[in-house]
Amino acid sequence: MPESPENLLPLLHRYWGYHEFRPRQENIIRSLLAGHDTCVVMPTGGGKSLCYQLPAVVSGKTTVVVSPLIALMQDQAAQLAQMGISAAAVNSFQTSSEHSQVMINAKRGDYRLIYLSPERLARQDTFEWLSQVPVGFFAVDEAHCISEWGHEFRPDYRQLSRLRTRFPDIPIAGFTASATKQVRHDILKQLQLRTPDLYIASFHRENLRYITRECESHTQMALLLRALRHYTEGSVIIYAPTIARVEETVERLQEEGIGVVAYHAKMEAPMRRQNQERWMSDEVRVLVGTIAFGLGINKPAVRAVIHLSLPKSIEQYYQEAGRAGRDGRPADCVLLWQKRDHVLLEYFIGKISDETERERAWDRKRVIARFVDSKNCRHRQICAHFGEITKWDRCGSCDNCGAVPEWLTRELPPVSAPPARRKIPIPKPEAEDLWPKATNPAEYDPGLAENLREWRRNLAREQKIPAYVVLHDSTLEELCRRRPTKLAGLRQVAGIGERKAEVYGLQILQVLREFDAGKRAVMATRKDLSPADQTLTLLSRGASFEEIARTRDRQVSTIVCTVANLIESGRTELNPAWVSPGAQPHIEEACEKVGIEKLTDIKAAVPPFVSYNDVRLVVAYVRAQRREAVKTA
Repeated sequence: MPESPENLLPLLHRYWGYHEFRPRQENIIRSLLAGHDTCVVMPTGGGKSLCYQLPAVVSGKTTVVVSPLIALMQDQAAQLAQMGISAAAVNSFQTSSEHSQVMINAKRGDYRLIYLSPERLARQDTFEWLSQVPVGFFAVDEAHCISEWGHEFRPDYRQLSRLRTRFPDIPIAGFTASATKQVRHDILKQLQLRTPDLYIASFHRENLRYITRECESHTQMALLLRALRHYTEGSVIIYAPTIARVEETVERLQEEGIGVVAYHAKMEAPMRRQNQERWMSDEVRVLVGTIAFGLGINKPAVRAVIHLSLPKSIEQYYQEAGRAGRDGRPADCVLLWQKRDHVLLEYFIGKISDETERERAWDRKRVIARFVDSKNCRHRQICAHFGEITKWDRCGSCDNCGAVPEWLTRELPPVSAPPARRKIPIPKPEAEDLWPKATNPAEYDPGLAENLREWRRNLAREQKIPAYVVLHDSTLEELCRRRPTKLAGLRQVAGIGERKAEVYGLQILQVLREFDAGKRAVMATRKDLSPADQTLTLLSRGASFEEIARTRDRQVSTIVCTVANLIESGRTELNPAWVSPGAQPHIEEACEKVGIEKLTDIKAAVPPFVSYNDVRLVVAYVRAQRREAVKTA
């Protein structure tokens, strides 16, 4: 490898548009440029990708990056291209001709970075091809996936141990955001790193406030709605434990007039991509997803991450909650859990066939259970879990240390049935919270920010790339504060390197001038029917639940829940054809015996042939009948 330049800052500014490194970044970069094996443990948002991208530019050789997600590879390659850095991803989405061309170009040394999946790297022909590529070093992203002790172990990552055997003289670097001491040791062992330089950043994210609250099923949604009306700035991620819960939550939030999209593994890939991009580009503020969402997501202005169930491990929680506040500003990590979450975790653990892995899963569950029940500082607990010794006992920024948001302390109103058809404006918080706001209105004009976002959205659509690949939210915010009038001033904005100034500079300055002249962006208002109205319209046309589910890209169980809400609110009648033959009398009899509050109690009191969907629909009918009887009494 060539000798590293004395001053890396000009390159940092030229390509990335930054004027200084974050903590540890420069040291890591110099380790890689010196040809050392390296292991980096750096929290989400710490700037890991720059640590292997900049050395790739300096070295003049090709850095091979092993990454677990195809979408992430494509986005990072596109982002590098925007900065004027040649990069490519090799994946199954490419045509054979595209794949062949990338391989030819790589042999010539045309790329500074090539992204591969662990599955692709495990193939024999890939090793043969790489032996003809001028590789500078290998960077293994999400390196904790190589360890059986980790929370996201992937067998294909074990094949990466062959890198050292096949390429003994090429340095290897492992990068991860969440690795315990045991997992870190396993990474070093599995990748066969030789006297590696080890960089472990602090796991203490001071700008995050950890809030944990046990709740009942009937209060969880009320708390979620209250939270979403509080977080009026930036974006929100909501994690739900199952696909059904994702869709049920999205349906309810849409009925409440909240702009929200879903993300889960059973959605068609184009729809997932579209929803993610709508959220990334601020068309909608709220995204509800399973754990399938989030890996590689680089959105700085996330003001809250809300979990609706217990995560399976501290590592998972730290990784997902850590997607909040990547801009360094205050953000909340809210965990609204229920006792029944333990049953769901135990069910998933029971599905693990390997006895050793199953026991590790039980250990992880015991740790997360202690975490939510504990009265000790949550930041301190997390740091201790990853082997970091703190010098303080109380952080002042978690619920156990007294930092509880005002919206969580107010008494909840009685829970009513979901609204039938209404739009509710999202009000400002009723009282000023102790936690600082994300932006200073004196420095930041939201109207200008929206003009810039509109320009960014349109450009991203034209180029068929994610909006954040054009410019990050943090860059847009700095543009709003600095308001440069010339290209020289534009180049001083963090995140705008020489290439982006050259390509987008005049357009950005034009947007700023037009705003000063009075032009204002108008957010497109979606005139779509509400979820309930869509379902009601399709029912009136005689569509079956299955047909409605296909039309609306939802699960059948979600459609059943929506129809049950329509029945209970009196907007439609129960059609006997929707219920299994003979089921309705059994359900109505069970309602008389055990009441109409808990569906699980009713299901337990009916014959096995009666499904949960039958129970939901008939109970909704019974509730509507009783409510009507009370009105006319």
